[in-house]
Amino acid sequence: MISVCVIGLGYVGLPILVNLSKKFKTTGYDINKQRIEDLKKGKDLFNEFKKKTLKKRKINFTNSIDLIKKSNLFIITVPTPINKKKQPDLNHLKDVCNKLSKIIKKNDIIIFESTVYPGLTNDFCIPLIEKNNNLKEGVDFYVGYSPERVNPGDNNHTLKNINKILAYPHNYLKKELIKVYSLISKKIIFSNNIRETETAKVIENIQRDVNIGLINEFYLVCKRLNLDFNNVINLASSKWNFIKFKPGLVGGHCLPVDPYYFSFISKKNNFNTKITLAGRTINNLMTTIVKKEITEKLKKIDPQKNKKILFCGLTYKKNVADLRNSLGLKIFKSLKKNNKKIRGYDPTLNNQISKKNNLVISFKEFKSFDIYILVTNHSIISRNLKKLNKNKTIINVLD
Repeated sequence: MISVCVIGLGYVGLPILVNLSKKFKTTGYDINKQRIEDLKKGKDLFNEFKKKTLKKRKINFTNSIDLIKKSNLFIITVPTPINKKKQPDLNHLKDVCNKLSKIIKKNDIIIFESTVYPGLTNDFCIPLIEKNNNLKEGVDFYVGYSPERVNPGDNNHTLKNINKILAYPHNYLKKELIKVYSLISKKIIFSNNIRETETAKVIENIQRDVNIGLINEFYLVCKRLNLDFNNVINLASSKWNFIKFKPGLVGGHCLPVDPYYFSFISKKNNFNTKITLAGRTINNLMTTIVKKEITEKLKKIDPQKNKKILFCGLTYKKNVADLRNSLGLKIFKSLKKNNKKIRGYDPTLNNQISKKNNLVISFKEFKSFDIYILVTNHSIISRNLKKLNKNKTIINVLD
């Protein structure tokens, strides 16, 4: 009988755990003690699941590695960020593999979902898992890879409605494993090749990052040429094969990370990519561009810095409570250093986080400001701005 343990209970891990708990005995493991305590009480910091959903599921939440020993299917969804040198930071993955090496049993299955570069599962993860035991992958235990495709805030492409790739080059419980993953996503695209699947994962996001970078560059050039960007794009998109993207601040876990993972392994194999990081260059630059644009507008509106300013939208994406790699948050912190009267507001964040960071919470306080800088346009922010008096000033970034 399959007993599932999901390791890493963030935006990727928790939805998988909740879906599988409908049919299987499940355990959720995370090193964050507070996260575990919250989930036990039915509280989801990211507001993805309501209390009643978490409470009615029979899930064992734990931060003790000893309490997951009885599981026989481990799904790994830990973060794989980049370091200050923009190289892969594999510390979370290394920690998990080392822990698994001490509790792994014969016939256990491990599926990695974390973002990796091509070859990392076989060359990095498996040797670590084999380190503290006499077990051999492919003989005693089995490893696969199923890249996450979670899109926070997207009600159309939820985990259940998307196609999901599963790479598993073994016959052991193959049909059973596919059935397990069929509970997670609408359609399972099966592959026998882990390395090819790892590559597919990163290039999915690199393609989008490059496209957004190109549109951001178009936006900046149109401004320099004093052209109406929106009119230009509407005219261009009248052609049948023009792909319409919007300029913006690119954050989150995938797009700002995956290009560096792919570029890293390319260099290791004596190939310097030319286009892969092109999107990163311009998209990283947007932090400086947007901050400068806001600063210039504020100088014209409030040269004496006497007015109360509210920075609206700190998370990286509309209607999502995710601050990872948020350029909006970065801009807010930078502006606040030079003007202590600037406050932040983000209704997607829970009150605990907002109070800790001295953010505006109530509408009564929200409407007391003079200038509103709109960065991440959450639906609640949009509705609240419409309720303000007409004498208020709204600076809409990238509009």
